[in-house]
Amino acid sequence: MIVQEAATAVPEIRAAGYTRDVVKRMLGLSERQLQSWEKQDLVTALEHYEFSDLLALKTLVRLRDLGARPVRIRQAIDALRLRLTDVEHPLVELRMTVEDGKITVHVSGTRMEPLTGQLLLDFDAREIEKLRSFPVAKPAEAAPPAGDEQASEVWFQKGLTLEETGAPAGEAIAAYKKAIEANPNACGALVNLGTIYFRLKRLKEAAECYSRALQSDPDYALAHFNLGNLYDEQGQVEVARGYYLTAIRLNSRYADAYFNLALLCERNNEILQAIGYWQQYLKLDATSEWARAARKQLDRLKSSVRQK
Repeated sequence: MIVQEAATAVPEIRAAGYTRDVVKRMLGLSERQLQSWEKQDLVTALEHYEFSDLLALKTLVRLRDLGARPVRIRQAIDALRLRLTDVEHPLVELRMTVEDGKITVHVSGTRMEPLTGQLLLDFDAREIEKLRSFPVAKPAEAAPPAGDEQASEVWFQKGLTLEETGAPAGEAIAAYKKAIEANPNACGALVNLGTIYFRLKRLKEAAECYSRALQSDPDYALAHFNLGNLYDEQGQVEVARGYYLTAIRLNSRYADAYFNLALLCERNNEILQAIGYWQQYLKLDATSEWARAARKQLDRLKSSVRQK
């Protein structure tokens, strides 16, 4: 879920993002721990944090809890930046964990050892048989013909694979563009292309992709949600709110939209509305890592209301 600023009447949260104290409370970090990671150049020293900064810290917390030493994390990050040149922030963009005391990266169902680049495969007998019988594509099949929905789907799946395997963003962009050329109404390709542009801060192009997806399917909740994120990023709060609410109208179980609306309401000092959205979010998602942060925010807001 892409979450932007979180601000309330409580002075420690501002429009610029999460303050240092809020981040420490949400993630259960001490000032000493945070400073240690900053000195080791695992994270940037900040007073106000954006969503991507939170993701990096969450990954560090998980790796620490699994027993990874900071020096190993630093080595893994440096190695991944060298091997995956399109990945600028490994802690944010990749799923990292610890297995048998070693840091591994999960990419498209495969595990990779970041320092050596070695793929760690653990197929069972059935999977090996599947690989043995898997048909090898002929050269002529590598590039599907343009101009039909089947070709569009092939290029769309290729784009997904490229993203999942950490390929350069340009390659995934090219695949999604071919999917759209073959089928201008390919909503999935339009939204995924828009999300790549969003991550690259090419917001105008991202907005164009999301808007085109809605022209093809006005009831596409994900496109509404992503436009909400995009306008939230630009500080256009009311426009963002409208898109989030539309996403919920189209899908009443859209947990991420409730999460973002709760933060948006906090920023506007709409405390009671924020409490309601946090409660709705936790009804839909009570166990994820984000649920922990949501529960802390909800408890804090309830406490502030009781004190008034």
